[in-house]
Amino acid sequence: MKVLQINTFGNLSTGKIAVDIYRTLKARGHEGVVAFARNDVPGDVPSIRIGNSFSIYADGVFTRFTDKAGHYSKGATAKLIEQIKDYDPDIIHLHNLHGYYINVPMLFEYLAEADKPVVWTLHDCWAYTGHCCYYSMAECSKWRQEGCSRCPQKKSYPASLFKDNSAKNFSEKNQMVHSVKGLNLVCVSNWLNNELKDSFLKDLPSRVIYNGIDTNVFKPSSCDFRMKYDVGDKAVVLGVASTWDTRKGLADFIELSKILDDRYKIVLVGLNDKQKASLPDNMIGIGRTDGPKELAGIYSAANVLFNASVEETFGLPNIEAIACGTPVVAYNCTGIPETVTENEGYIVEPHDLMSAADRIRTICEQRRRPDVSSFRFPKDKTYEAYMKLYEELI
Repeated sequence: MKVLQINTFGNLSTGKIAVDIYRTLKARGHEGVVAFARNDVPGDVPSIRIGNSFSIYADGVFTRFTDKAGHYSKGATAKLIEQIKDYDPDIIHLHNLHGYYINVPMLFEYLAEADKPVVWTLHDCWAYTGHCCYYSMAECSKWRQEGCSRCPQKKSYPASLFKDNSAKNFSEKNQMVHSVKGLNLVCVSNWLNNELKDSFLKDLPSRVIYNGIDTNVFKPSSCDFRMKYDVGDKAVVLGVASTWDTRKGLADFIELSKILDDRYKIVLVGLNDKQKASLPDNMIGIGRTDGPKELAGIYSAANVLFNASVEETFGLPNIEAIACGTPVVAYNCTGIPETVTENEGYIVEPHDLMSAADRIRTICEQRRRPDVSSFRFPKDKTYEAYMKLYEELI
């Protein structure tokens, strides 16, 4: 069996999932290739790079003026299609198609003609909206009813500076997905799968396969974090994000720092230099870690992870923390509650920082730790579900 995956990133964010799926395939005696545009892939993973830095930059510029994400990069896409034909995979597995690197209409025209089984893992909501990747924070339901138009998030990623093309994008996506007869959707949470039932994707086969993580890396680990950042014996309240935008809740952490007393220290991982400089004195800001092992050490050193995000199709930091034996307090919205049981932490209402602070105090005072032996999301278990799906399709 040969599986070709397509994703924005090679080994960052959703790219890690594509890499893990490839390694699961290889371990079972199958073949695979990861086609990607940004970042890189590990040396053991066969890969195809889509486009280059110039084509990605140009795609992003055109998108900002036209609001037609996924309509440029024609040369890069034409080359990719020829490479797919040469490789001749049994299954084509799509991940994120936004990210200024591929021409989606060209790709779907090829997929319709190729008549091969296609899996599309939806890591966000972009597949069935006219513009945005998330809509909960904006409280927008146009995708569910009359169809997208007059997008309230036009200037959010994938940003458009002037034009609103959401109505046409919505219509074209509907036509494209229904042109591919062998399209099978995978959602990373029950929440997202339920959302599909109100979208134009409702008639397509879909299933839930949760994301998984490497429990050989994300496990209770020792590190010098407390010494390095002079935390001492204070209770560490951790926040982790790859990019700290509005939906990740940076403002809520700053407000939380005003509620918790000096027995607690809030530490945020993944901030840029400007964000680190803006933090109050009672918070610690860290940029990107050197890798997942360092991140696992930080999770393990923390007393609790607070996830203040209001829009997540799944909630990867939650399960990474739990695998390291660190309990979680997170908001009751989108797919987040599916990642935290009552034995692993607490779910509170969005922006209810007094309740969040109470739960954080309870965890720290009781020194609660989840039982890692009953961890629910090891990658071997979750990616085995992809193997079964592939076998069904061929």
